[in-house]
Amino acid sequence: MILQPAVLTLLLISALGVAVLLAAAPFALQVIRRWDLASGSELQLRLERRTYLFSTLVAFVMALQLAGILLFVLNADRMAVQFPGAMCAVGTLNAGRFGFGALLGQVALFFLAGMWLTLNHADSLGRDYPLVRIKYALMVGLLLPAAAAVLALQWTYFSGLRAQTLTSCCGSLFAEGAGGLPGDLAALPPGPVRAAFFGCLALAVAAAWFLRRRGGYLTGLASAAAFAATLAGITSFLSLYVYEHPHHHCPFCMLKAEFHHVGYALYVPLFLATAAGLGTAALQPFRRVPTLSAFVPALSVRLSRVAAAGFLLVLLVALGILWRSHLILS
Repeated sequence: MILQPAVLTLLLISALGVAVLLAAAPFALQVIRRWDLASGSELQLRLERRTYLFSTLVAFVMALQLAGILLFVLNADRMAVQFPGAMCAVGTLNAGRFGFGALLGQVALFFLAGMWLTLNHADSLGRDYPLVRIKYALMVGLLLPAAAAVLALQWTYFSGLRAQTLTSCCGSLFAEGAGGLPGDLAALPPGPVRAAFFGCLALAVAAAWFLRRRGGYLTGLASAAAFAATLAGITSFLSLYVYEHPHHHCPFCMLKAEFHHVGYALYVPLFLATAAGLGTAALQPFRRVPTLSAFVPALSVRLSRVAAAGFLLVLLVALGILWRSHLILS
């Protein structure tokens, strides 16, 4: 499985990210220890020149990580035909011991990369690079371990895959009474989950729009809650209306062509909106930094608008699914 083009691309993206972060780590440690903008020393001038290069390289590989999760899921869905019993990406992920671990790691890295890119952009707006130590400390202490863990999980997962391996279909994994987190999500009572789904999405839209200037922490919290509630809602009740089947709870089959790829219309804006909401929260501790005070509010407003638009789109797509579906549940 390692030699498949999509798998090689995923591993290359992850390996490139780890390589760049490792190469930048010694420079980052030097910046953390020796950065002094008031100094006119040769070392300080060298650090200032190189920070452009390393920040750009790290920003590039982090941007690649944002696209990596989409490629990971798309590849898992397309590989399902190689495993007996698989109907969608769930079967592919279940065919290896670390499939779901690799997916969850990729999701976590997506949001970490999004928040780091937000801080990096904010730092570039300040004339004295006020966040340079913070962003490099986060790079070494958080991004590098996370990227290395994702690479290790992907390599272990893909290297252990064998074609024609018998695997479980999504119907057995996302079934009421199946046990585990997928089964528990499928068994959630639809009424309360539906209320939480629409309530959290509406709250996230309202927080992102009406509190966009001074409510960054609330926007981030509401975004995280909407993300969790949306995933639970898709698995618990919304998927039933997509498939028009009262017992098909899979959140991955809706990515397929026979369901008009409606899953992408839900997941892409959901992930982008959540990343924007979390980015807004990540900016809030630096609102009072003198050289950023003129930029952080405007940047927060732009991110909040992206979050509001994304969650509103998810809400409208969900309502469209319910309106067009022929399924009637009591």
